[in-house]
Amino acid sequence: MKRIDYSEKLSNYLYLPVAVLAMIAMIIPVYILFKVSVSSPQEIMTAHPSFLIKKFTLEHWKAIFKSGNLWAPLSKSFTVATMTTLIAIIIAAPAAYVIARMPSKAKYAVVLSLFLLRMFPEVAIALSISVQFLKWNLIDTNTGLVMAHLILNLPFAAWILVGTFETIPKGLEEAALVDGAGKVEALLKIIMPLAIPGIAVAAIFVWLNSWNEFTYALYLTMSKRTLPLQTYYYVVRGGWFDAATYGTILMIPVLMVTFLLQRYMKGGYLSGAVKG
Repeated sequence: MKRIDYSEKLSNYLYLPVAVLAMIAMIIPVYILFKVSVSSPQEIMTAHPSFLIKKFTLEHWKAIFKSGNLWAPLSKSFTVATMTTLIAIIIAAPAAYVIARMPSKAKYAVVLSLFLLRMFPEVAIALSISVQFLKWNLIDTNTGLVMAHLILNLPFAAWILVGTFETIPKGLEEAALVDGAGKVEALLKIIMPLAIPGIAVAAIFVWLNSWNEFTYALYLTMSKRTLPLQTYYYVVRGGWFDAATYGTILMIPVLMVTFLLQRYMKGGYLSGAVKG
């Protein structure tokens, strides 16, 4: 008699409702942020504000665009996040490949050491870095912020890519070497293309971390703020509508970059790679 697996049946029934609830829980805060940015003060500053948008207005958006305080922080955040991502991938990809091909015990020790800095409070590390960067005249520069963000993101990018390279069969590399390809050629033409989904995941992760980073930006910028710092500035001032508008603007490049990079994330890309 076939045994009924109740846990599997229960998970099949609960999968969709739980997914829908999780999606709603994530979307509602974003919706409220957007609603505040396009609503009039009379609609929001009441004891019981409505959930739906009753009177749509772009006054807060127009005020932000005309203020002249948006483009410099937006440009700085975008430049720093993009430079951090490119440099992190260029450094982490070959390093992760070498780590992935190490013996298991050595690989485990190296991966653990990557997270050594993450074991200490970020505020303490940012303070010591800012003191050193002050001596090097890197305060308020994109270079200083990129270097600080690399400290934060390189270990995670390498960790993600180590897992990616581990899934690529070593037999593919050996077959390329047998066919006459050099080590570098095999890495660039065989291994790296297969690692693109993992590289895309690491790139999205690094870009989002750098784009939203706050602590290092607070220590390392004086006059030229990043967009998260600019948003925080309006939050502290109590400017609800300006803060909500900046917060919504902060999300737009995130959606664009995620949309652009998600096309490279494909499942089952190694299926049948070593058959025959």
